[in-house]
Amino acid sequence: MRVKDITSAIEDFAPLSIQESWDNSGLLVGSPEQEVHGLLIGFDCTPELVDEAVAGGMDMIVTHHPLIFGGLKRISPDDPTGSAVIKAVSSGIAIYAAHTTADKVLEGVSGAMARRLGLKNITVLDEESEGVGLGAVGDLPEPMGAETFIEYVKNRLGVSVARCSRPIDVPVCRVAMCGGSGSSLIGKAMEAGAQAYLCGDISYHHFFTPKGFMVIDIGHFEGEVEICHVLFSLLRKKFPTFAVRTSEKLGASNPVFYY
Repeated sequence: MRVKDITSAIEDFAPLSIQESWDNSGLLVGSPEQEVHGLLIGFDCTPELVDEAVAGGMDMIVTHHPLIFGGLKRISPDDPTGSAVIKAVSSGIAIYAAHTTADKVLEGVSGAMARRLGLKNITVLDEESEGVGLGAVGDLPEPMGAETFIEYVKNRLGVSVARCSRPIDVPVCRVAMCGGSGSSLIGKAMEAGAQAYLCGDISYHHFFTPKGFMVIDIGHFEGEVEICHVLFSLLRKKFPTFAVRTSEKLGASNPVFYY
């Protein structure tokens, strides 16, 4: 197995051509021709994730967030990014990121959230072309009161804490969402007829919502982490006898702590 075999399978699912202009999805460390004997999937490519790959005999890592996002002015072991790069290169580990590529396909990040919520009639929220774009929107199987819906979201998405605008006094029937930082799509959610919109990194002023509409901030990590399981299932199905596994520390890799 070569790196290019893995990247080809991922890009059949989430093509590099659809990534946002500011993004850095793709092969970030290593050669397409490099031999791969084992693959580790994680959320962020931290030094700890690289250590886990080395300990497990893995020579490729696939994450959602890119290890190298902007330009690197220096590579130092004192910096988390630099440390991860140094560890990966010295151990011969290739690193690939499926970031906004996986955000913009309906089977990816936001679609995974919608499926976890059991929504029906799921479509892309901000469609750029057929089936491609950010966010998702769909209908609940049955209407719910706002507070009941908040608890439903927490249970279905495994969220311990949710930041919410004032609960609405009408039933929630239609729900929109965008994994990660999605406040820019609040207007799209309202246009789509949603009573509730879920995403992460919502700022203070966005919690002032119009009557009949509410926003719920479930956290950046919490809204996107399911993509690791999506990628695992994709690669396991494509390469059933190949050594693919998800990080054993995935659930504890959220850099945000709640007290």
